[in-house]
Amino acid sequence: MNSSERTYRTLKGKRRLESFEVRVKETDLLIRAGKPLKKQAEDLVYRFRGHIEAYIVSHPGFATGLSPIEADPYAPKIVRDMLQACRKVGVGPMAAVAGAIAEYIGRGLMAEDPDVMVENGGDVFISSSETATVGIFAGDSPLNLKLGIRVPADKTPIGVCTSSGTIGHSLSLGRADAAVVVSKCTALADAAATALGNRVSRPDDIAQALKWIQEIDGILGAALIMNDQLGAWGQVELIRLDERR
Repeated sequence: MNSSERTYRTLKGKRRLESFEVRVKETDLLIRAGKPLKKQAEDLVYRFRGHIEAYIVSHPGFATGLSPIEADPYAPKIVRDMLQACRKVGVGPMAAVAGAIAEYIGRGLMAEDPDVMVENGGDVFISSSETATVGIFAGDSPLNLKLGIRVPADKTPIGVCTSSGTIGHSLSLGRADAAVVVSKCTALADAAATALGNRVSRPDDIAQALKWIQEIDGILGAALIMNDQLGAWGQVELIRLDERR
């Protein structure tokens, strides 16, 4: 994802935030915070990537499986969160990796500053003292970058994650331009966005897919875009991006 594509992630407010990128192997983060915390963020990335990488060495199926894997009480906490998230929605554990890393880095940085946004390939962890807006990047859809999700400060920390069957490198079995999920657990939002997008191969699938996600414990809301069609459910306040305050 290049820098121009990353402009769809924003935190708006009176407080000026520092913006910086952190890249470690496949992890490519855009972070905004009230302080320049790049070194702290890099240290956290190495720590939590190390937990996941070490687990993969002893459990190779964790990295390649497309189906849920049973719980492991002896796994590192970030891995346990990924396993639990993916069991809830029926996908492989790596479907939660970007969201899990975003949240663990974000929560680690909150010890330094309460205003933090960590974006990891379309998956966003937000902790904010002011209203945040997360724009929806939907590829070739005419709704691309036209809509955003408003996140009130009192709803954070929160995760807003996006999966697409038409853009990006992540595996999706569907054709949704954007499947967006909101949850207090960013790993769950990430896994659920993948599972939601997998259920949409044509616009007529949107309503049934949103009905399915309503049954998942821990999901606060969701939105789906395919071509010029849009559906949403739950705690998702959609706004036109030119109406942001």
